[in-house]
Amino acid sequence: MRIERYPENPLVKPSDVKPTYDNYEVICAFNAGVIEFKDEILMLMRVAERPINHQPDMVLIPIVDFQAGTAVQKVLSFSSTTEGINLDDPRVVQFPGTIYLTSISHFRIARSKDGRHFTVDEKPAINPDQEYESYGIEDPRITQIDDTYYVVYKGVAATGITQCLASTKDFATWEKHGVILPPENMDGLLFPAKIDGKYAMIHRPNPRFIGSPNMWIGYSDDLLHWGDHKFMLGVAEGTWEGGRLGGGAVPFMTERGWLEIYHAATPGDRYCLGAVLLDAERPENVIAKSDEPILEPEAPYEVHGFKDNVVFTCGAVVRDDTVTIYYGAADESMCAADLSVKEILDHLKPVG
Repeated sequence: MRIERYPENPLVKPSDVKPTYDNYEVICAFNAGVIEFKDEILMLMRVAERPINHQPDMVLIPIVDFQAGTAVQKVLSFSSTTEGINLDDPRVVQFPGTIYLTSISHFRIARSKDGRHFTVDEKPAINPDQEYESYGIEDPRITQIDDTYYVVYKGVAATGITQCLASTKDFATWEKHGVILPPENMDGLLFPAKIDGKYAMIHRPNPRFIGSPNMWIGYSDDLLHWGDHKFMLGVAEGTWEGGRLGGGAVPFMTERGWLEIYHAATPGDRYCLGAVLLDAERPENVIAKSDEPILEPEAPYEVHGFKDNVVFTCGAVVRDDTVTIYYGAADESMCAADLSVKEILDHLKPVG
């Protein structure tokens, strides 16, 4: 199967993004929801930033604080030798019974006429400003339904990771609709058409006792209240998708059914992309899937970065037989690759 990585990769790097605050630095610009809007391709990127630390023996943690009744950016500080502190993972600071993130994320738009050369807006499009977003907002997926663009995204707070909904008609004015799935849930994305009269959403519950981090689907009459949840696709122990899997790009319809580009990871956190074909009328029914990744970390910018060995998509653009997968590389930058829809479909193996 042909994979044509863009020679311009990485398309957007952290150094291309202006920090929100003068005393902050952008460390990651990645995991963008992608959409064609008017005559442009827009990437709604997750931008992770943190306060610049001039004291190597201190740990700085950015959060949004609501004690004054409004959202205020605040920085917590701890000594790196504090009893019980765990700094093994560069993404988090752990204490017994408590966890913080080392950065805080917002959403920023990058714009392109050709899908290869992007200009990044100077200011955020969506900021974390709700209590369920006090640790930041992450991993947006954009779905157009009629004349409205809906974004399902991760809200992160001390109370847990939720799936949240926002919408826009012009990518200038946004409305937040709140939490639509409670903790702990990730990788939510809406189908671009109703199925049997209902909205449909892929999501990934994260069970702690029985079960694995698998892909599920739910249905709704109003986009806010979800039910009729069904298991869709599960991890396969000992394989490239043996640790967890979840939705990636928004599904698109082919002559054979819905095609979903999803992500999966090993227990050691090597993230790859796969493809699964879903029944057109009952997408919880899996028709076929890839038994090997369709895209895996191989290029230097995918193998080495903020988090090594990661390719992770939140959006794709389909034109004729070409699907352009926009993906986060090494949890640090935005990249793209072209694949053939027909070749992906021919690559899939029947299930059941």
